[in-house]
Amino acid sequence: MDLSILQFLAAPFAASLILTGIHAYLGVHVVERGVIFVDLSLAQIAALGATIALLLPFTGQDPHGPWVYWISLTFTFIGAAIFSTIRSRRARIPQEAIIGISYAVASAAAILAMSKATSESEHLKDMLVGNILAVSWPEVGHTALLYALVGLFHYTFRRQFLAISISHEKAEAAGLNVKLWDFLFYASFGFVVTSSVSIAGVLLVFCYLIVPSVAAMLYSEHIGRRLAIGWSMGTIVSALGIYLSVHLDLPTGATMVCTFGLVLILMALARPLFPQRA
Repeated sequence: MDLSILQFLAAPFAASLILTGIHAYLGVHVVERGVIFVDLSLAQIAALGATIALLLPFTGQDPHGPWVYWISLTFTFIGAAIFSTIRSRRARIPQEAIIGISYAVASAAAILAMSKATSESEHLKDMLVGNILAVSWPEVGHTALLYALVGLFHYTFRRQFLAISISHEKAEAAGLNVKLWDFLFYASFGFVVTSSVSIAGVLLVFCYLIVPSVAAMLYSEHIGRRLAIGWSMGTIVSALGIYLSVHLDLPTGATMVCTFGLVLILMALARPLFPQRA
Protein backbone atom coordinates (compact mmCIF):
# COMPACT_ATOMS: atom_id res chain seq x y z
CA MET A 1 0.00 0.00 0.00
CA ASP A 2 1.22 3.50 -0.76
CA LEU A 3 1.15 6.38 1.69
CA SER A 4 -2.09 7.90 0.35
CA ILE A 5 -4.02 4.67 0.96
CA LEU A 6 -2.62 4.35 4.46
CA GLN A 7 -3.68 7.92 5.22
CA PHE A 8 -7.16 7.14 3.88
CA LEU A 9 -7.42 4.06 6.09
CA ALA A 10 -6.08 5.74 9.24
CA ALA A 11 -9.45 7.14 10.42
CA PRO A 12 -11.41 3.90 9.77
CA PHE A 13 -8.76 1.87 11.59
CA ALA A 14 -8.78 4.29 14.54
CA ALA A 15 -12.59 3.99 14.65
CA SER A 16 -12.32 0.19 14.63
CA LEU A 17 -9.91 0.31 17.58
CA ILE A 18 -12.37 2.47 19.54
CA LEU A 19 -15.19 0.06 18.72
CA THR A 20 -13.03 -2.87 19.80
CA GLY A 21 -12.19 -1.24 23.12
CA ILE A 22 -15.74 -0.58 24.32
CA HIS A 23 -17.54 -3.51 22.69
CA ALA A 24 -15.11 -6.21 23.83
CA TYR A 25 -15.68 -5.01 27.40
CA LEU A 26 -19.45 -4.82 27.08
CA GLY A 27 -19.42 -8.20 25.36
CA VAL A 28 -18.04 -9.83 28.52
CA HIS A 29 -21.12 -8.61 30.41
CA VAL A 30 -23.52 -9.60 27.64
CA VAL A 31 -22.14 -13.15 27.37
CA GLU A 32 -22.14 -13.59 31.16
CA ARG A 33 -25.75 -12.38 31.35
CA GLY A 34 -26.78 -14.76 28.58
CA VAL A 35 -28.45 -12.01 26.53
CA ILE A 36 -26.40 -12.60 23.41
CA PHE A 37 -28.70 -10.78 21.03
CA VAL A 38 -29.28 -7.67 23.15
CA ASP A 39 -26.72 -5.71 21.12
CA LEU A 40 -28.28 -6.78 17.84
CA SER A 41 -31.73 -5.90 19.15
CA LEU A 42 -30.74 -2.50 20.57
CA ALA A 43 -28.79 -1.73 17.41
CA GLN A 44 -31.83 -2.52 15.28
CA ILE A 45 -34.06 -0.43 17.56
CA ALA A 46 -31.58 2.44 17.15
CA ALA A 47 -31.72 1.92 13.38
CA LEU A 48 -35.52 2.00 13.51
CA GLY A 49 -35.41 5.32 15.37
CA ALA A 50 -33.03 6.75 12.77
CA THR A 51 -35.27 5.52 9.95
CA ILE A 52 -38.39 7.08 11.45
CA ALA A 53 -36.47 10.31 12.04
CA LEU A 54 -35.75 10.50 8.31
CA LEU A 55 -39.50 10.56 7.64
CA LEU A 56 -40.14 13.53 9.94
CA PRO A 57 -40.20 16.88 8.12
CA PHE A 58 -38.31 18.86 10.78
CA THR A 59 -35.21 16.60 10.67
CA GLY A 60 -34.19 17.74 7.20
CA GLN A 61 -33.85 14.09 6.12
CA ASP A 62 -30.14 14.18 6.96
CA PRO A 63 -29.03 10.69 8.08
CA HIS A 64 -26.18 12.23 10.06
CA GLY A 65 -28.08 15.18 11.50
CA PRO A 66 -28.55 15.82 15.24
CA TRP A 67 -32.30 15.11 15.17
CA VAL A 68 -31.70 11.66 13.72
CA TYR A 69 -29.17 10.88 16.46
CA TRP A 70 -31.36 12.02 19.36
CA ILE A 71 -34.49 10.30 18.08
CA SER A 72 -32.49 7.13 17.53
CA LEU A 73 -31.10 7.41 21.07
CA THR A 74 -34.63 7.90 22.47
CA PHE A 75 -35.77 4.68 20.82
CA THR A 76 -32.74 2.91 22.29
CA PHE A 77 -33.59 4.16 25.80
CA ILE A 78 -37.11 2.78 25.39
CA GLY A 79 -35.61 -0.59 24.49
CA ALA A 80 -33.26 -0.35 27.48
CA ALA A 81 -36.18 0.32 29.80
CA ILE A 82 -38.07 -2.70 28.45
CA PHE A 83 -35.10 -5.06 28.72
CA SER A 84 -34.31 -3.96 32.27
CA THR A 85 -37.84 -4.64 33.53
CA ILE A 86 -38.49 -8.06 31.99
CA ARG A 87 -35.64 -9.87 33.79
CA SER A 88 -36.90 -11.73 36.84
CA ARG A 89 -36.36 -15.06 38.57
CA ARG A 90 -40.12 -15.67 38.40
CA ALA A 91 -40.61 -14.60 34.79
CA ARG A 92 -42.32 -17.28 32.69
CA ILE A 93 -41.02 -15.80 29.42
CA PRO A 94 -37.21 -15.84 28.98
CA GLN A 95 -35.61 -12.42 28.55
CA GLU A 96 -33.84 -13.62 25.42
CA ALA A 97 -37.20 -14.37 23.80
CA ILE A 98 -38.35 -10.77 24.31
CA ILE A 99 -35.03 -9.50 22.98
CA GLY A 100 -35.38 -11.66 19.86
CA ILE A 101 -38.95 -10.54 19.27
CA SER A 102 -37.88 -6.91 19.67
CA TYR A 103 -35.20 -7.40 17.05
CA ALA A 104 -37.59 -9.00 14.56
CA VAL A 105 -40.28 -6.35 15.03
CA ALA A 106 -37.77 -3.46 14.88
CA SER A 107 -36.25 -4.90 11.69
CA ALA A 108 -39.63 -5.26 10.00
CA ALA A 109 -40.74 -1.80 11.15
CA ALA A 110 -37.53 -0.25 9.79
CA ILE A 111 -38.17 -1.88 6.40
CA LEU A 112 -41.75 -0.60 6.39
CA ALA A 113 -40.64 2.90 7.34
CA MET A 114 -37.88 2.92 4.73
CA SER A 115 -40.40 1.89 2.06
CA LYS A 116 -41.91 5.35 2.50
CA ALA A 117 -38.55 7.00 1.95
CA THR A 118 -37.27 5.33 -1.20
CA SER A 119 -34.72 8.07 -1.79
CA GLU A 120 -32.97 6.97 1.41
CA SER A 121 -32.95 3.23 0.68
CA GLU A 122 -29.15 3.25 0.67
CA HIS A 123 -29.30 4.36 4.30
CA LEU A 124 -30.97 1.07 5.26
CA LYS A 125 -28.08 -0.85 3.69
CA ASP A 126 -25.57 1.29 5.60
CA MET A 127 -27.39 0.59 8.87
CA LEU A 128 -27.09 -3.16 8.25
CA VAL A 129 -23.52 -3.55 6.95
CA GLY A 130 -22.13 -0.10 7.69
CA ASN A 131 -19.67 2.07 5.82
CA ILE A 132 -16.77 2.43 8.20
CA LEU A 133 -14.45 3.65 5.42
CA ALA A 134 -16.51 6.86 5.28
CA VAL A 135 -15.81 7.79 8.91
CA SER A 136 -14.10 11.15 9.43
CA TRP A 137 -11.60 12.25 12.05
CA PRO A 138 -14.17 14.51 13.79
CA GLU A 139 -16.49 11.50 14.11
CA VAL A 140 -13.61 9.46 15.52
CA GLY A 141 -12.87 12.17 18.08
CA HIS A 142 -16.51 12.56 19.18
CA THR A 143 -16.96 8.81 19.42
CA ALA A 144 -13.76 8.37 21.42
CA LEU A 145 -14.88 11.04 23.91
CA LEU A 146 -18.34 9.49 24.32
CA TYR A 147 -16.97 5.99 24.78
CA ALA A 148 -14.37 7.24 27.26
CA LEU A 149 -17.19 8.71 29.37
CA VAL A 150 -19.15 5.45 29.15
CA GLY A 151 -16.01 3.52 30.08
CA LEU A 152 -15.41 5.79 33.07
CA PHE A 153 -19.01 5.28 34.17
CA HIS A 154 -18.64 1.50 33.99
CA TYR A 155 -15.29 1.58 35.77
CA THR A 156 -16.76 3.66 38.60
CA PHE A 157 -19.65 1.23 39.11
CA ARG A 158 -17.86 -1.94 38.00
CA ARG A 159 -18.69 -3.77 41.23
CA GLN A 160 -22.45 -3.44 40.71
CA PHE A 161 -22.37 -4.29 37.01
CA LEU A 162 -20.10 -7.31 37.45
CA ALA A 163 -22.12 -8.61 40.40
CA ILE A 164 -25.31 -8.61 38.34
CA SER A 165 -23.63 -10.04 35.24
CA ILE A 166 -21.98 -12.91 37.14
CA SER A 167 -25.01 -13.82 39.28
CA HIS A 168 -28.31 -11.97 38.97
CA GLU A 169 -29.82 -13.93 41.87
CA LYS A 170 -26.92 -13.31 44.28
CA ALA A 171 -26.86 -9.61 43.44
CA GLU A 172 -30.58 -9.36 44.12
CA ALA A 173 -30.20 -11.28 47.39
CA ALA A 174 -27.38 -8.93 48.43
CA GLY A 175 -29.77 -5.99 48.24
CA LEU A 176 -28.77 -4.43 44.92
CA ASN A 177 -31.56 -2.65 43.04
CA VAL A 178 -31.14 -4.94 40.05
CA LYS A 179 -33.76 -3.28 37.83
CA LEU A 180 -32.16 0.15 38.31
CA TRP A 181 -28.65 -1.09 37.60
CA ASP A 182 -29.90 -3.11 34.65
CA PHE A 183 -31.48 0.03 33.21
CA LEU A 184 -28.26 2.01 33.72
CA PHE A 185 -26.33 -0.78 32.02
CA TYR A 186 -28.65 -0.91 29.01
CA ALA A 187 -28.94 2.89 28.82
CA SER A 188 -25.15 3.30 28.71
CA PHE A 189 -25.14 0.45 26.22
CA GLY A 190 -27.63 2.49 24.20
CA PHE A 191 -25.26 5.45 23.94
CA VAL A 192 -22.59 3.13 22.57
CA VAL A 193 -24.87 1.28 20.16
CA THR A 194 -26.49 4.42 18.73
CA SER A 195 -23.10 5.86 17.82
CA SER A 196 -21.64 2.53 16.68
CA VAL A 197 -24.49 1.76 14.29
CA SER A 198 -24.06 5.07 12.49
CA ILE A 199 -20.36 4.24 11.96
CA ALA A 200 -20.20 0.48 11.41
CA GLY A 201 -23.75 -0.85 10.91
CA VAL A 202 -25.80 -3.38 12.84
CA LEU A 203 -24.00 -6.57 11.78
CA LEU A 204 -20.46 -5.35 12.39
CA VAL A 205 -21.40 -3.84 15.76
CA PHE A 206 -22.83 -7.23 16.78
CA CYS A 207 -19.56 -8.94 15.76
CA TYR A 208 -17.46 -6.47 17.74
CA LEU A 209 -19.56 -7.17 20.80
CA ILE A 210 -19.93 -10.96 20.72
CA VAL A 211 -17.14 -12.57 18.68
CA PRO A 212 -14.10 -11.35 20.70
CA SER A 213 -15.84 -12.27 23.97
CA VAL A 214 -16.76 -15.75 22.75
CA ALA A 215 -13.25 -16.32 21.41
CA ALA A 216 -11.75 -15.18 24.71
CA MET A 217 -14.01 -17.57 26.65
CA LEU A 218 -12.40 -20.46 24.77
CA TYR A 219 -9.05 -19.67 26.32
CA SER A 220 -9.64 -18.11 29.73
CA GLU A 221 -12.06 -17.96 32.65
CA HIS A 222 -10.66 -14.74 34.11
CA ILE A 223 -12.28 -11.43 33.18
CA GLY A 224 -8.98 -9.55 32.80
CA ARG A 225 -7.43 -12.14 30.49
CA ARG A 226 -10.61 -12.42 28.47
CA LEU A 227 -10.55 -8.66 27.93
CA ALA A 228 -6.91 -8.81 26.80
CA ILE A 229 -7.68 -11.63 24.34
CA GLY A 230 -10.80 -9.89 23.08
CA TRP A 231 -9.02 -6.58 22.54
CA SER A 232 -6.13 -8.30 20.76
CA MET A 233 -8.44 -10.27 18.49
CA GLY A 234 -10.56 -7.21 17.67
CA THR A 235 -7.48 -5.18 16.75
CA ILE A 236 -6.01 -7.87 14.50
CA VAL A 237 -9.33 -8.65 12.80
CA SER A 238 -10.06 -4.95 12.25
CA ALA A 239 -6.72 -4.40 10.50
CA LEU A 240 -7.05 -7.62 8.47
CA GLY A 241 -10.68 -6.96 7.49
CA ILE A 242 -10.02 -3.40 6.34
CA TYR A 243 -6.93 -4.51 4.41
CA LEU A 244 -8.80 -7.34 2.65
CA SER A 245 -11.73 -5.10 1.75
CA VAL A 246 -9.42 -2.56 0.08
CA HIS A 247 -7.07 -5.10 -1.51
CA LEU A 248 -9.90 -7.26 -2.90
CA ASP A 249 -12.28 -4.34 -3.56
CA LEU A 250 -15.04 -5.79 -1.35
CA PRO A 251 -17.67 -4.08 0.88
CA THR A 252 -15.82 -3.22 4.08
CA GLY A 253 -18.52 -4.02 6.65
CA ALA A 254 -19.37 -7.41 5.17
CA THR A 255 -15.68 -8.27 4.76
CA MET A 256 -14.95 -7.48 8.41
CA VAL A 257 -17.95 -9.53 9.58
CA CYS A 258 -16.77 -12.55 7.58
CA THR A 259 -13.21 -12.05 8.83
CA PHE A 260 -14.47 -12.11 12.42
CA GLY A 261 -16.23 -15.40 11.70
CA LEU A 262 -13.20 -16.94 10.00
CA VAL A 263 -10.79 -15.96 12.80
CA LEU A 264 -13.22 -17.32 15.42
CA ILE A 265 -13.31 -20.66 13.59
CA LEU A 266 -9.49 -20.76 13.46
CA MET A 267 -9.25 -19.98 17.18
CA ALA A 268 -11.78 -22.72 17.95
CA LEU A 269 -9.81 -25.22 15.85
CA ALA A 270 -6.61 -24.25 17.66
CA ARG A 271 -8.20 -24.63 21.09
CA PRO A 272 -7.20 -28.34 21.55
CA LEU A 273 -3.56 -27.25 21.42
CA PHE A 274 -4.08 -25.59 24.81
CA PRO A 275 -5.25 -28.32 27.24
CA GLN A 276 -6.12 -25.95 30.08
CA ARG A 277 -7.79 -22.54 30.12
CA ALA A 278 -5.72 -19.80 31.73
